[in-house]
Amino acid sequence: MTSDEKFVEKFMHATDHLRKVFGPADQGDVDAPVVHRHDKFEDESDDQLAHIEQHTDSSGHHYAVQKSNKPTD
Repeated sequence: MTSDEKFVEKFMHATDHLRKVFGPADQGDVDAPVVHRHDKFEDESDDQLAHIEQHTDSSGHHYAVQKSNKPTD
């Protein structure tokens, strides 16, 4: 048995023991919709992304360009 196999065996034994003590991991309802919290971090992220436009070139590659603050005529 290699050291990697011993590590995996010990790790699996430890996780099995923890499952017996604390119960199975709670995964929640996988079919439930994702709830967005709209916290301060998400608001700051939205503010940063508001200044970026996504473009696609003729080959189908996507890239981002910072929006220009110059008024268009």
